Amino acid sequence: MNIKIIRGDITRLQVDAIVNAANRTLFGGGGVDGAIHRAAGPELLDECIKIRKNTHLKGLQTGEAVITSGFNLPSKNVIHTVGPIYGQDDISLLAECYENSLKIADEHKLQSIAFPSISTGSYDVPIQIAVKIVHEVLKNYKPKNVKEVTLVLYSDDDYKAYLKEFKNSNLNI
Repeated sequence: MNIKIIRGDITRLQVDAIVNAANRTLFGGGGVDGAIHRAAGPELLDECIKIRKNTHLKGLQTGEAVITSGFNLPSKNVIHTVGPIYGQDDISLLAECYENSLKIADEHKLQSIAFPSISTGSYDVPIQIAVKIVHEVLKNYKPKNVKEVTLVLYSDDDYKAYLKEFKNSNLNI
């Protein structure tokens, strides 16, 4: 599995799936979640409403992940996951966000997936904690179909933190 670390806008990537740092409602919100919903178009909200009515009546729980179409995005799919809120939720659930998203990608035979820095924005997980968790998950994950993981960072500080964490890694970066 190859890993790329880039600074940019996840909604512009042409990959098999981008990961949405969603909220429990799946109805869009701020940050990455809002940007993905805006770029995908109203059909994404319609599909998320169907998921809520059919399988997740109480919303998506922290650490869980579900997949939808990408609609107007260059990516074919969106994998939605809810990260932990720092100080309220168990921080180990952040690893589940990444693991469950990778598992869904593998189950759907997707080869490329892009992640934002989940929970480090409005959910306040310190970047130093988050990047160590991401690194550990990617080091231990054994993909079946996923060949490429792109870590997409919006800010320079987050980008630098990821580069620093992964620079001495034995992963294919």
